[in-house]
Amino acid sequence: MKRSAALAALSRDHHHALEAALRLRRAGAGELDVAVAHLQAFWHPRGRRHFEIEERLILPALPQVDADWREATARVRDEHARIRAAVDALTSDGGGDAVEAAHGLGQLLSDHVRFEERHLFGLLEARLPEPDLARLGEAIERAEAGEP
Repeated sequence: MKRSAALAALSRDHHHALEAALRLRRAGAGELDVAVAHLQAFWHPRGRRHFEIEERLILPALPQVDADWREATARVRDEHARIRAAVDALTSDGGGDAVEAAHGLGQLLSDHVRFEERHLFGLLEARLPEPDLARLGEAIERAEAGEP
């Protein structure tokens, strides 16, 4: 499916997130440091900024009276919180089974990206009028450039 130009920058970030997720899911004890370094290179600051942009611009783009949208945005907010916590735990080396934690984070991140691409963005493209979608795309571009 061709993604709207308004959401293309976020979809590019999703591609990088999927690469990091795959490395985490496949990492054994010997590859864990490399996989975590790859995650950190994506996460600081790009991944964190991506979440902020989605939360500030994407999630409020449609009214919460739309039940499908309300359910989708609740899932995204929950997963963002879980991913942030898992990244912090994994990158702070808090002990425990780091390989298992990496695999879990990789799966969560992969599932999250696929949900956004297949469901959340599809809802947005189907239900947001084209002029509003274009304005949203411009706002995303400004946010990616660090503008308010």
